[in-house]
Amino acid sequence: MMNMAKKMGILFWVPYPRQGASNRYRVEQFLPFLKERYKVRLRPFWSEPAYKILYEKGRHLRKIFYFALGFLSRISDLICISRFDIVFIHREACPIGGAFFETLAARAGRPIVFDFDDAIYLASSSRCNNFIEKLKRPGKVESIIKKSSVVIAGNNYLADFSRRFNHNTWVIPTCIDTGKYRLYEKEVKEEVVIGWVGSITTLDFLRPMENTFRRLSAKFANLKFKVVGGHFSLDGLSNITSVVWSEPGEKSELLSLDIGIMPMPDNEWTKGKCGFKAILYMSMGLPCVCADVGANKDIIEDGLNGYLASSEEEWVSKLSLLVESAELRRKIGAAGRKTAEERFSLKANTPKFLAVIQSVAASVR
Repeated sequence: MMNMAKKMGILFWVPYPRQGASNRYRVEQFLPFLKERYKVRLRPFWSEPAYKILYEKGRHLRKIFYFALGFLSRISDLICISRFDIVFIHREACPIGGAFFETLAARAGRPIVFDFDDAIYLASSSRCNNFIEKLKRPGKVESIIKKSSVVIAGNNYLADFSRRFNHNTWVIPTCIDTGKYRLYEKEVKEEVVIGWVGSITTLDFLRPMENTFRRLSAKFANLKFKVVGGHFSLDGLSNITSVVWSEPGEKSELLSLDIGIMPMPDNEWTKGKCGFKAILYMSMGLPCVCADVGANKDIIEDGLNGYLASSEEEWVSKLSLLVESAELRRKIGAAGRKTAEERFSLKANTPKFLAVIQSVAASVR
């Protein structure tokens, strides 16, 4: 009788359920490729009911209750950690406190793969959860990196930070399945829609665009704005629509847009952003105008596969070019799609992800 080799087990600690874009794109979409060779268990800290209220104002007692459930689930994982050979941690095991769970996993002799896609070593908190800011310990990121067998960073800026403490750091961008998110032939219509897709955590980045929206609205009578993922409005402008984001409806909302935007300030936190909004727009063949900040500079070649803007004048002039010309929108969108396929697709990056896991697995055997 042939002996079947026992599959190695990988425990994935992620912060959110599937509704959280971060681990959906950086972890979950790779799991089908891992399951051929490994046993995997995905364990989000926050449950789906918890995530629904996590970024709402108040609801403190409910959030504390769900936090306790998440904490207990991590304790349960530690009790059963002997069932696993590798622990993969996306961002952090627990949203507050130090590297408690990560340290115990390392002491149990389990090699750690640590993945991060934001400058989470800096102090920050959601505007809806400022009360927990004092409980966060961003300094723990350094400790987790030191304890890890390998680190995956979402961009070069984050990798530079990681390599100060762990030379075994790989760069894997937040990527997208370009088979599901693909280039569509768009019907040329009189109305032009400029859109933003995001969440409440980055909605404030739209506020500095107020004057840009007003100037463009005065210039183009056929212009509409759509905000997907949060409520945004400006006094005196009736051409702004806000819709709730949902995973099933995301592609249809993207198809309703003609141009995508990604504004954000230039600071240490945003330099750690991985530019996923740009990648999302580009995968759908949408021309985009993005802030000239951080990873966007690596993703976009200004005027070739998208546009970069660093001032109000640049936002107005570059968006105007795209509003005025359907042919330019098509050309820039097609070039952006090519970039998404070649550099930021699931197909292009899955071999790198598997190589990281295989390198750690080889050290365990």
